[in-house]
Amino acid sequence: MREGLRVSGWDCAYANDIDPAKRRMYEARFGKSKEFHLGDVWNTQEVLARIRCAPLLATASFPCIDLSLAGSGCGLRGEHSSAFFGFVEALRSLADRRPALVLLENVPGFITSRGGKDFATAMHALADLGYWLDAFVLDARHFVPQSRPRVFVVGLHRSEVATPTTAPLSPESFADRWRRAIDRQSLALRPRELFRLMQTVSLSTGWMGLDLSVPSPRRKTLADVIDAGDEQEWWDASAVARHSDMMNDLHRNRLALLRAQGGTHIGTMYRRTRNHAMRAEIRVDGIAGCLRTPRGGSARQIVVVVDQGRVRMRWMSPREYARLQGADDFPLLENANQNLFGFGDAVCVPVITWIDRHLLTPLVDSLPSPSRAARAAT
Repeated sequence: MREGLRVSGWDCAYANDIDPAKRRMYEARFGKSKEFHLGDVWNTQEVLARIRCAPLLATASFPCIDLSLAGSGCGLRGEHSSAFFGFVEALRSLADRRPALVLLENVPGFITSRGGKDFATAMHALADLGYWLDAFVLDARHFVPQSRPRVFVVGLHRSEVATPTTAPLSPESFADRWRRAIDRQSLALRPRELFRLMQTVSLSTGWMGLDLSVPSPRRKTLADVIDAGDEQEWWDASAVARHSDMMNDLHRNRLALLRAQGGTHIGTMYRRTRNHAMRAEIRVDGIAGCLRTPRGGSARQIVVVVDQGRVRMRWMSPREYARLQGADDFPLLENANQNLFGFGDAVCVPVITWIDRHLLTPLVDSLPSPSRAARAAT
């Protein structure tokens, strides 16, 4: 978040994570500073004591474990994803220092978790704090060669809502300009399930009709991200054969076709459990699969290069993970797994920069001058 926001001049007033490895990655990039709080966001009094200013923006990428398809299915009631309510409590306790803007980020499961009930609960919690809201889905593939759709929620506090830029309207008048604004926008940004939820969830404040358009096509390709040289740690022939044997007929035929075509082809592969058996699934459409945190090796992405019929495979490197998150020169820790966990959990930097440029900064510019005087984020 900080990497993506600082491009336009945001300062960080407070940063939080409970994982010491995340702090080490943060400090490798931004240096040791007092704004980083290693601890539980539920320790509200400590959080407030560390936020000494009246921040303009509060962001939260709360744990997705209980919301994702691979998670427990507990939703916001789960041990991890319930950290969202710790964030809400911190906002509530800030009282008259409550930020004018809020930005949430999470996986698409945030929309579907418990039939949409968790999304509705989260929106009601923010609305009850005085925020008018809008939501959309943005895929990192618009900016980097990685398929990574994420749900984003933008909130503007009601104390700032009478600004011409936002023109918030309530769901009761859903056929008016709010509805027309949403209808004009691509389903890629507002999937039908999200649209349905926004249409049916009635908030104590209301929904905003922010002006969104699909980002311009990306310029980077997978070949720009992957290191294909011989100096990489490529697997031996037996490991390549073992993973080829893990493929079902569809993926095995896909690999055979690339070998027959000649030339150089770069793809990625995941190992997944299908019907109680480990399967290797290859992707060769020029886009990497969604980066994940490695657990037991099965979730770590694999690089596949087919060069004039020769097949090479290896684990994707931390530097390649960084590039796929738009953080090409981000400093790496010595422990590779810590890097992979960090980048697998992170937000894609150019996605945040785009949201800032097209939504956050225009909202800031529309605020009364006292509100936008200090551009600080937590």
